[in-house]
Amino acid sequence: MLIQRFFLLVIAGLVLVACQAPETPVVPEQTATEATVDNGLRALPEVPEGGIDADRYAAHLQVLASDEFEGRAPGTRGERLTLNYLVREFAELGLAAGYGDSFLQPVPMAEMVAEQRSSLRLVDGDDSFELTYPEQMIIGTRRPGADFHGVVDSELVFVGYGIVAPEYDWDDYVGLDVAGKTVVMLVNDPGFATGDPDLFNGRAMTYYGRWTYKYEEAARQGAAAALIVHDTEPASYGWDVVINSWSGAQFELGGDSPESLLALEGWVTLDAARALFERAGLDFDAELERAASPGFSYVSLAARASAEVRNRVREGVSYNVLAAIPGSERPDEVVVYLAHWDHLGRNMALPGSSGIYNGAIDNASGTAALLEIARLYQQAGQPRRSVLFLAVTLEEYGLLGSRYYVNNPVFPHAQTVAAINMDAMTLIGPTDDVVVVGHGSSELEHILARAVEHQGRHVVPEPTPEAGFYYRSDHFNFARAGIPALYAKGGVEHREQGREYGMARALEYRDLQYHKPADEFNPDWDFRGVSEDLELLYVVGRELADGEAWPNWFDGNEFRAARDAQRP
Repeated sequence: MLIQRFFLLVIAGLVLVACQAPETPVVPEQTATEATVDNGLRALPEVPEGGIDADRYAAHLQVLASDEFEGRAPGTRGERLTLNYLVREFAELGLAAGYGDSFLQPVPMAEMVAEQRSSLRLVDGDDSFELTYPEQMIIGTRRPGADFHGVVDSELVFVGYGIVAPEYDWDDYVGLDVAGKTVVMLVNDPGFATGDPDLFNGRAMTYYGRWTYKYEEAARQGAAAALIVHDTEPASYGWDVVINSWSGAQFELGGDSPESLLALEGWVTLDAARALFERAGLDFDAELERAASPGFSYVSLAARASAEVRNRVREGVSYNVLAAIPGSERPDEVVVYLAHWDHLGRNMALPGSSGIYNGAIDNASGTAALLEIARLYQQAGQPRRSVLFLAVTLEEYGLLGSRYYVNNPVFPHAQTVAAINMDAMTLIGPTDDVVVVGHGSSELEHILARAVEHQGRHVVPEPTPEAGFYYRSDHFNFARAGIPALYAKGGVEHREQGREYGMARALEYRDLQYHKPADEFNPDWDFRGVSEDLELLYVVGRELADGEAWPNWFDGNEFRAARDAQRP
C-alpha cells in the first residue's frame, strides 16, 4: 500500500527542513471562535511531577519491538501478544475498558489478492485496442467475494479532477449522470496544477487531491469504475510505486457493502491517457488546463471500456484496543489519543530473527507513548472530560483500524473534542523544532504553539505540503469525519549536536531501517527528546480535557463544513 511509504517520505521532508533556515510559521489569526480555544488568559496545565518516565517508556517500547512479538502483524501470534500486553498494562494503570466491558473492539478484515486481472479493452467506434498491465494501467477491486467484478462496454467520461467541493464552489460532476460509466480523472487538485494560492490551497494538497477521495466520490456519484491518470509530480511518486502498491495483497474492512465500492478502481499512465484523448479528438494539455479552471464541464472520451478482476479472499478479525479515563464533569465528551500498534510481521523465508520486522520506531514508539501518557493522566487526577487511549490495527494496510473506529465510534463524532496522533516518534534526542504535519489546519495549533513556546522550542510546518502527508496516517479518518486532529512530533534540529547530526540520523532511518528488519530497539537511544514531545502532547490534550473549548478547523479547511454541521 502507498501508506507504507508515508514515513519514509516524511523523514525525507524533515531532511529538507533541516537544510533550511528556521522559519516562523504563519498560523491563521484567531477569530472569536478561536479565542475560546486560546484566549491567552488561562495557564497551561502542568506536567505531573517527574514528567515522562523515560525508563518506563523505553521498557514498553523494547517489549513491543522484541523478537518475541514477531513484528506485530494482524492475525498472528504477534498480535495476540501485543493485545494481551496492552490490555494488561492499561488495566494495571487503572484505566477502564473502553469498548463496553472490554478493552478490545473487533475489526473485521478481508485480504484480497488479484488472481485474475484482464487488460483494459477499449472500443472506439469500429476500432478496438487495449491497455495492458502493468506497462500502461493497473486495475483492482475491493468488492467482497471471489466472483469476477468489472465493467462491460462502460462509457469513458473525463471528469477533470473528479472533485465536488462546496466550500470552493467546485463540482466536476455537475449535470452528469455517471451510472454505469467509467470516469477518468486527474491526480491532485486544481490548486497544485495552477499554483494559484487562491485556488483550493495553492500548491498544498487538499483532501480532494488524494486518490482515495477520488474513488470515494466516484462511488457516491454512482459510477461503475474510476481511472486516475498518473503523473509523477502531482502524485509525488512514480509509476513504479503504483505498480508495487497495487500488485500485491490488498486489505479492506470486512462487511463493507458492495454498493459503497466501485466495481473497478485503477490507474493509467500519462502516455496512455494522452493516446486515449488523442483518439477521442481531444488535446490532453488543453483539457488539463480546462480542468483546472472554474466552470469545467465533463467531456466524453468516445470509447467504451471492458475489464474484470477476480480476487482470492481471506477473511478474519483483528482488534483495536480502547482504554478510557471517564470525565468527572462531562464524561460524554472525549479527547482521543491514538497510535497504531501493528507492523509488518515476519518474512518466513528468512531464518530466525533476521526476517522479523520489529517496527520499533514504526510504531512501537507511538504505542508505548499511549501507555506513558495514560500514566501521566492517572497521576494528575481525573480530567473533567473523558480521555480515550486508542491503539488501532491495520494502519500499514490502509488505515483500516482507525477507519473502523470512526465508522463505529464509542463516542459520537459531535462529542469528540479532538484526536491526537502519535506515529513514528522522533528518537534522536532533544530537538528545538516541532514539526506539524498539515500545518495551518485547525485551532489545535494555537494550544500546541503555546505549549511549544513554554518549552523554549519552535514550530516548523512540514516542508512538502503538496505531497498530502496529512491524509496518510490514522488521524486522517478522524479529520474526514470532521473531528479536529493533530499530528506533531520532534524534528531534526538537535539541541546539542546540531542539524547535521539530526539529518544524519533521519537519513539513517530512511535508508537503513524504515520498513526493514533493522527497525529494532536500540538501548543507546536518547529518550530525552521524545519525553519532551510526549509532555507537549500531554499538555495539549489535558488543556482540552480540563477545559470547555471546542476547537474547530480554520476557515476554508475542507473539513470545516463537517464540524460545523456536527456542532452548529
